[in-house]
Amino acid sequence: MIRYRFSDFTLSRRRRLLLREGREVPLIPRYFDLLVLLVERRHEAVHRRDIFDCVWIDVIVSDSALSQAVRTLRRTLGDDSREPRFIRTVARHGYQFVFADVIEEQDDGVWPEAVAARAQPGTGEETRAGEPANGSAYEPLIDRLTRAGVNEDDRHEAAELLHALGTSDALSRLGSRPGHVFARALLRDARWDVAGAGKVPVLGAPAPLSVARELLRLRLRRAARIVARRWAGAAAGGGLAGLAAGAAGGLLLAAAPGSAATVAIAPVLAVIGGACGALGGAGVGAGLSLAEASARSQRAVALISGAALGGGGVGTAVQWLARWTLATLVGLNLDLGGGLEGIVIGAGAGAGYAIATRRAEGEMAAPRGRRRVHAALVTAVICGLAGLALTFAGRPLVGGTINAIANAADGSRATLAPLGRLIGEPDFGPVSSAIIAFGEGSLFGLGLAYGLMRRPRPDR
Repeated sequence: MIRYRFSDFTLSRRRRLLLREGREVPLIPRYFDLLVLLVERRHEAVHRRDIFDCVWIDVIVSDSALSQAVRTLRRTLGDDSREPRFIRTVARHGYQFVFADVIEEQDDGVWPEAVAARAQPGTGEETRAGEPANGSAYEPLIDRLTRAGVNEDDRHEAAELLHALGTSDALSRLGSRPGHVFARALLRDARWDVAGAGKVPVLGAPAPLSVARELLRLRLRRAARIVARRWAGAAAGGGLAGLAAGAAGGLLLAAAPGSAATVAIAPVLAVIGGACGALGGAGVGAGLSLAEASARSQRAVALISGAALGGGGVGTAVQWLARWTLATLVGLNLDLGGGLEGIVIGAGAGAGYAIATRRAEGEMAAPRGRRRVHAALVTAVICGLAGLALTFAGRPLVGGTINAIANAADGSRATLAPLGRLIGEPDFGPVSSAIIAFGEGSLFGLGLAYGLMRRPRPDR
């Protein structure tokens, strides 16, 4: 491997280290990868799209994430955007590493200078570059962080600098002065962008509910457009999965021996399945997207809770609408499910998605190729198991509900008893119910996850 030396810095890909005069300068992994990319391709201006594809390969982030990364690199290198020595902004294109005297050498483990003790940012004893922190350095940054009317990007940069000086000292000096609520939320959010930053607790701090609300608003505002696209993708994926399941079930039912159904039932069940899948995908997808955009710590808990709440909300609405429709139009009063089923399937989708995308590092996962297929399959299996558990508890999904309505309505041809007889049951019994439920849950999870993780290609 090659390592690079420029000015008083050494950049080692093998050791994943940035050194300044032999002392490590901590960088979070994605920012390190960005610096390596810019140095490797220093003879050209790297397009923003290429940066996203190389550095944020399995996640999607807003454009501001790249701007923040470049600001952090400039501050780390001691660069100035107005008169850049290292990183130049190329308008409407991207960025270029412009330092002329870059030395390439074999990264064979022999270092030209001894590596000094590592800096310990976040302790209040050293800055990121290892220089003693001056107490007077905190006040201008805290003033910038708390003063109304200051650009949010400037306040975010002030929060990062405070983390570099020392998180605990910054929080102590911040106290409960005017503007501390938003400042605390911004410090909490910025700690993920500073290697070695200390913890910023919400519970136990002054005005915890207000801080949590500001933190949520901050993250959702930043990810609003991404969330909307992911929600729509999840709804489309769930709808297509339901459409396919309904059509396949209808064709199978029409072909089953002893069935009174004709092939005309396939488009009917396809429309029902597509509508249920799209509504379920919209609810679960919205919950997942909001949770993923707003939670960086306790990600799995947030995803499971968000998906369960979204699925439960849509399921409850569909449950009451279906009951009222049947009672009003055909006089059937059935105890249909929906709310509990939505919670369980949603929680299963959240759990599967959390397990399959656990390396997203607090960002919005968008794996590609085989990784995307793998993530969708994991989500599908866990959703299928959730559907199976509901069936064992006597809570049918769409297929079982259609069968119950058909059995209660005179002359209906949509009863699923012929499917049960295909596998040797006298009626639509527990085995056929379990097979249908697992298939429904799996297809829904597959479509939901695949649609949710669709990587948008906006113009950059």
